[in-house]
Amino acid sequence: MSGAGDRLLFEGFGGESDAFERSILASPLLGGGLPAEARFHLDRAAERYHITDVAETHLFTAETLAPDHAAVLIALYRFYFYKGRLGEALDVARTCVAKALRLNVLGEDWRAVAPGDAPFGEWEALLPRFFLFSLKGFAYLSLRTGRLAEGREAAEKLIELDPRDRIGAQVLIDVLDRLEADEDDEQEEGGYGEHRS
Repeated sequence: MSGAGDRLLFEGFGGESDAFERSILASPLLGGGLPAEARFHLDRAAERYHITDVAETHLFTAETLAPDHAAVLIALYRFYFYKGRLGEALDVARTCVAKALRLNVLGEDWRAVAPGDAPFGEWEALLPRFFLFSLKGFAYLSLRTGRLAEGREAAEKLIELDPRDRIGAQVLIDVLDRLEADEDDEQEEGGYGEHRS
């Protein structure tokens, strides 16, 4: 498969380059076993992205045919993200995190994952990397949908697991720090103004 539909289907999980998505979907554990009919509907969804209800119908059909498949989850995530339906994208990100926890045998709570639980420092280790990318998408969308505490917690977990920050979680923490500093400045200015009047 190639062309514009291919680029749309595979671009930007979590805002990253499509090289990682391709490696995910080429992996037998993550990308294998996608039924041809589900692939057909993902292709049609990509081609008809501009017709929201038609594209979404194809995505739902693919999801019915291959529930919990990485290709379907990534397509749903990106569709909702680029349509600005961030709450729905966040739901898909949660599903991706849960899938990544299962695949890496990390338990059921991402908060309990420790650096030694998987080879997070080995960038070639695809399953741990899928977990990190999924958690980053969850952290980012948590922030975008106003769940700041949960977003910070997820971003800080990413730094704990990936201290070299190859995943780029520090940017999310920096944005939160600036937001909180701006809020503190506004409160101080407001308090000062009230005192003076």
